[in-house]
Amino acid sequence: MEISTGTVVIAKAGKEKGEFFVVTKVLSDSALICDGKSRKLEKPKKKNIKHLQLTNYQIEDIHSNLKIRQAISKIKTGGQQCLNKT
Repeated sequence: MEISTGTVVIAKAGKEKGEFFVVTKVLSDSALICDGKSRKLEKPKKKNIKHLQLTNYQIEDIHSNLKIRQAISKIKTGGQQCLNKT
């Protein structure tokens, strides 16, 4: 599986270790990630791709912080409605 925009990832390193994020943009060796709460779309975090663990989830609507928060919350609680599992 390859990382792309909308992929849900888990941080493997840093102070966000273990937290869920959504990839908003893929750069050459890093990705911009946000969770809609502490890291918003307006100011995403740049994270090295090797510090990200890919999940099987893909979010199509990443245009608002609310939608991202709701999707991550559904993944954490085990409900996968409105999400694409790859």
